[in-house]
Amino acid sequence: MGEYIRDMRRLVGNIPLMQCGASVIVENERGEVLLELRADTRDWAYVGGAVELYERVEDAAARELAEETGLIAEELTMLGVFSGEQMRYTYPNGDQVSNVEILFLCRKYHGELTPEESEVECLRFFPPEALPEPFFPAIRSGMDAYLAQRKHK
Repeated sequence: MGEYIRDMRRLVGNIPLMQCGASVIVENERGEVLLELRADTRDWAYVGGAVELYERVEDAAARELAEETGLIAEELTMLGVFSGEQMRYTYPNGDQVSNVEILFLCRKYHGELTPEESEVECLRFFPPEALPEPFFPAIRSGMDAYLAQRKHK
């Protein structure tokens, strides 16, 4: 959790906050998708997190990718923006969010996969037709859009 969200939580407790998220779907040269097993919910998800105050979303996406996976984005392409009721989520600690997610696709990157121990239990590439379950509910819209876009390539 970033400083801004932490500061807001101290003020408002668990009530719903609108939160801007920057996320990344990493696709390797075989067309497989990188997913992480989240330590907090034990759900599979793509990489992402909250945008800090005054941070560019592209920078936040690249930062989250580096922090959670050890990978450095060489190129990010915006895939879409997701919001609304389907982006409502309550974290295991009771914090409620209405997330506005800006989702990027990354096919050019370098580095060695290194999971961030406090947030990520493991990292693994999966073929798009064999994604694991359970899937983190708040990213379902983004993943559905990514899979639909792949079909139209």
